[in-house]
Amino acid sequence: MTVSLPLVFVLGVIAWAAIKFLGVRMWVAVVIALLGFWLSHTFLAPVIESGTRSGVGVVNGDNR
Repeated sequence: MTVSLPLVFVLGVIAWAAIKFLGVRMWVAVVIALLGFWLSHTFLAPVIESGTRSGVGVVNGDNR
């Protein structure tokens, strides 16, 4: 059975769990989210996207 979840949803669940169970403060999660947003507007964005797609492909077993 294949389940398809958006990566944003998975990361949101991980962030919620970190805040709820690990005691991470909300402002730290917001700062990390803002850092990711700002990083997406730099020259590193294509490299990050390519690496993320490759990682997801490895986890899913895509052989393209």
